[in-house]
Amino acid sequence: MTLGEDACRVRSGGAPQVLAALRNTVAHLLSGQATASATGESRAAVCHRLAARPADALEVLGFPPLE
Repeated sequence: MTLGEDACRVRSGGAPQVLAALRNTVAHLLSGQATASATGESRAAVCHRLAARPADALEVLGFPPLE
């Protein structure tokens, strides 16, 4: 799975570590969503689906549905 890490220009201070932690969190959440998927989607398929439907991604994170 790629989240565009190579294109990131953050190189100084604590920002690279923060971005790595966020990347790992997203990968973990997507992994759990992929295994919980009733359709048997792969992690990549879940990533593409959630990228296309941000409201679903927020729901996975525990935010209330958007109205």
